[in-house]
This record gives sequence, structure tokens and C-alpha cells, in this order.
Amino acid sequence: MSETPTGINESAPVVGRSEIEIAAPPDAVWDVLTAFDRWPNWLRGVKSMSIEGPVAAGTVFRWKAGPGTITSAIQRVERPRLIAWTGRTLGINAIHFWHFEASDGATFVRTEESYEGLVARLLRRSLQKTLDRALDDGLQDLKAEVEGR
Repeated sequence: MSETPTGINESAPVVGRSEIEIAAPPDAVWDVLTAFDRWPNWLRGVKSMSIEGPVAAGTVFRWKAGPGTITSAIQRVERPRLIAWTGRTLGINAIHFWHFEASDGATFVRTEESYEGLVARLLRRSLQKTLDRALDDGLQDLKAEVEGR
């Protein structure tokens, strides 16, 4: 993916969205989510993580979740409002966006992701269920981690 995405691919075979309110300011939510190397400590399903540089556009990170290792690259960083990355694993190309909006001392978090590629087309139904569950679980885990600090 050579261009910086402005959003997920709405016409991809698999598209998921989820949202939650977290009782903390956007900076606190941002700090937890972007401490990538700490993901295995609080994000269920993430078994390992390595990041090669700062939280900045172009930085690559590799993480193990589910059956494969995902190689991701940060595409956009607008602290503390938006972070986006692309990822590749097992014939799937993903685009993932996180949006943070301050709301009366809390943060409204919206996450969205798209999967494209041959595997995404062939396994559309099962991957849709997997993605929906992963987005919901990820937000619940993020909320628990941020609010528990």
C-alpha cells in the first residue's frame, strides 16, 4: 500500500467497526494504546509484539495474534485524535483506524478495520465474525486497562 490511507476500504470483503466510551481523557487512552510493546500485557489474543522505532508514520511493528504474525506499518499519527496502520498476514491486507474524541472528561473511542485480498474474499463470513469479536474485545480490554490505572 503505497498511499497513506484516509480511511478503511469501505468496499473490502470484510469491514468492521466498534465504539466505546472510556472514563479518561484522550491522552490517557492514547498512551495505553500506543505503548505497542505492552499490548501482550493487556490485549487478549496478542501473544507477542515488537516495534522498530517511535510511534510515527512509517514505523513497522510485528505482532502475533491468532494463527499468524502480522506485519504492520503506522500510516497516520495525530496525537491524541487518530492513529492508523496497515497490516499484512496470511494473504490478508488490513487497514485499521482508531479515532479518539474528548467527551465530558471521558473519551469516545471508535475503531474500524477492513480486510482485503484473496483470503478475505474466500473466508469472508468467518473473518467477519473474527474481526467483529476482535474489535469489541480490543475496546473492552483497552477500557479495562485505561480505567484500571
